[in-house]
Amino acid sequence: MSPTVALSLDWLGDMTFRSSAGQPAIELRSSSPDVASPPQALAYAVMACMAMDVVHILQKGRQDLRALRVTFDGERAAEHPRRFLSMRLHFHLTGRIEPGAVERAIQLSRDTYCSVWNTIRPDVTLTTEFSLETSN
Repeated sequence: MSPTVALSLDWLGDMTFRSSAGQPAIELRSSSPDVASPPQALAYAVMACMAMDVVHILQKGRQDLRALRVTFDGERAAEHPRRFLSMRLHFHLTGRIEPGAVERAIQLSRDTYCSVWNTIRPDVTLTTEFSLETSN
């Protein structure tokens, strides 16, 4: 039997939704600078999914990862349904890390492990890049 995910949202009025009681916390709004919109939540989900994979793979490979930040740029269609056409993730890593280990971790996440990315339409372009800062 396949694992399932069951979640629920409650409408709070206007275009605001919050996770129901007993659910993991999240609030979403249509257009608000201080609360994520559904497309922004999707972007965060891709970033978090791939970042968690990268951290896990680098730690398992005994790389000295000290910090990681992921930035996202996405292009959306001008017409409805205004879906993402492309996504670019930049991984900013700090530590004593072999560049080849980072390339491998990102590729494994993209091709094998990140369930969020692998759920997105195959015609969405994903570009990944990284920069390394050595820490003492």
